[in-house]
Amino acid sequence: MKLFERFPVTVSNSLGGQKETFKPLIEGFVGMYVCGPTVYNHVHLGNVRTFLTFDIISRYLRHLGFKVRYVRNITDVGHLENDADDGEDKIAKKAKLERLEPMEVVKNYTEGFHEVMRQFNILPPSIEPTATGHILEQIEICKKLLDAGIAYESNGSIYFSVRTYNQLQPYGILSGRNIEELMESGRDLDAQDEKREKIDFALWKKASPSHIMRWNSPWGPGFPGWHIECTVMSTKYLGETFDIHGGGMDLKFPHHECEIAQASAANGKPPVRYWIHSNMLTVNGQKMSKSLGNSFLPAELFSGNHPLLSRGFSPMTVRFFMLQSHYSSTLDFSNEALQAAEKGYRRLFNALLALKALKATGFAETSSATGAGLASLADDCYKNMSDDFNTATTLAVLFEMSSRINDLHAGVLKTSEITESDFKKFADTYIMMMEDVLGFLPEQQEGSAHLKGAMDVLISLRKKAKADRNFQLSDKIRDDLKSAGIQLKDGKDGTMSWEAE
Repeated sequence: MKLFERFPVTVSNSLGGQKETFKPLIEGFVGMYVCGPTVYNHVHLGNVRTFLTFDIISRYLRHLGFKVRYVRNITDVGHLENDADDGEDKIAKKAKLERLEPMEVVKNYTEGFHEVMRQFNILPPSIEPTATGHILEQIEICKKLLDAGIAYESNGSIYFSVRTYNQLQPYGILSGRNIEELMESGRDLDAQDEKREKIDFALWKKASPSHIMRWNSPWGPGFPGWHIECTVMSTKYLGETFDIHGGGMDLKFPHHECEIAQASAANGKPPVRYWIHSNMLTVNGQKMSKSLGNSFLPAELFSGNHPLLSRGFSPMTVRFFMLQSHYSSTLDFSNEALQAAEKGYRRLFNALLALKALKATGFAETSSATGAGLASLADDCYKNMSDDFNTATTLAVLFEMSSRINDLHAGVLKTSEITESDFKKFADTYIMMMEDVLGFLPEQQEGSAHLKGAMDVLISLRKKAKADRNFQLSDKIRDDLKSAGIQLKDGKDGTMSWEAE
C-alpha cells in the first residue's frame, strides 16, 4: 500500500477557504505551479518563505509516492511600476540605472536567486520557464480572448474586460471581491486612460519609443502584461486544468484573481483545483517592509550585518525557524525567536547524528507497548504532515522522537524492549522526515573542527578523572562545560557524548 493511500493529504484551499482531501486530477501525478521571482530586485525573506513552503509541499508529495511536476517561472518582463497597467518596466528601469542590457540584469539576479535557494536547500523545480521565452504563446492567448469578445484593443494595447467576463461567470471568486466594490475603490479614469473601465487590466501593452523590452505583435510593438505570463506558462506545462497553484498571500489579488479570469475565459474551464498561499513575515510585530527598515536580505541575516540583528544566523537555523509555524500563519522575526530556533535545530540534528551512529542489536522478538509507542510516533509524523503540510506539529513530534533517541543512546531505553521492525520504522521515519521532507542539512559551525578536538581532550580527561575516582574534577569539567553552553552526556556503557546547546 502506497504512503499517499495510508496517509491521505488534506489541504486548505484558498478557493472557498475550506480544508479538503487532496485528490490529484491524474492518479499518482501532481501538477504544481508557483509564481516565481521577478528578477529586478534582491530576494527577500518573504520570497524565501513562499518558496520554502512549496519546497516542503513538493518534497512531501514526492516522499508519499506522487510524481510531481513542479513549475516555477521567472518573471523577466512586464512587471510595471507599482504593479499597475502603466509606468516603466522594472527590469528595464534597472538596466538603465546600471547601464546593462535587460537580459544582463535578468541573468545576474536569476543567478543570485538560485544561490539563495541553494543556501536554504530549496530544491529546483522540474521546469523553470521565463516570460520572455513565451511571447508567442502570450500573443496567441490575447487573440483568443479578443475573438471571444472578452478583451479589446485600445491604441495598440489589449485589455481584459472584467465586466464582460463577470456577465458570464463571477469575477472575484478567490479573493471574495466583487466588481461593484472595485469600481468604487481606486483612482478614476482620466482623459489619458486607454481602458474602458478602471477594473480592466492589461494583457498586452503598447511599447513607447523609449521602451527597451519590446516585441512585434499584430497590434504593433509591445510587451506582455504581468498576469498573462503565468496563465500561459502554467497551462502550457501542466494543462488547461492542473492541481496546485500558489504563491505569497499578496498575490491572491489581483494577480491570481486575474489568472483565474483569463484562463477560464480562454479555455472554458477553471485552471486550478487547489490554491495555496503562504502568509507574510513580521518583525517584532510589525509588517516587514523596506520603508520601515525592518526587511532582511538573506546575506544580512547570515552575517548579522543589520541594525535589528544581534548576530548572524545560519541558513538551516532560519529554515527551521520558518517551519516552526504553519505556512498559512504570520511569522514574527526576532533575535530571541531565532536563538531559540538555533537551539531547537541543533537538538534535532544532534539526535539525527546519534541515531545514525547507534549500533542497535539484541531486539525483542515480540512487540511491546514501548515498541508500539515508537511506531506510533512515526505514524504521527505522517499524520501531521498530511494535515495541510503542518510542519509545526510535525516538528513537535520530532522533538519527542529525539528524546527517545537520546534515551536509546544513553541506554535508558533498551533495544531488548522493542522489535527490530518497530525500531526500523521509527528510525527510518525520523531520518527521512529530517532529511528528505523537511530538508535539513548538517552545518559546519565556525571553528567546529577545533572545538571537536578540544572536546575530545576534555572527555578523555573526564574519563580518567572518573576512573581515578576523582569525582570532584569530573563534575567540574561537566559543570564548566554546561556553563559554556555545552552539555556532556554519559552513556551506561561508559561512553560520553556532547552537544552545543
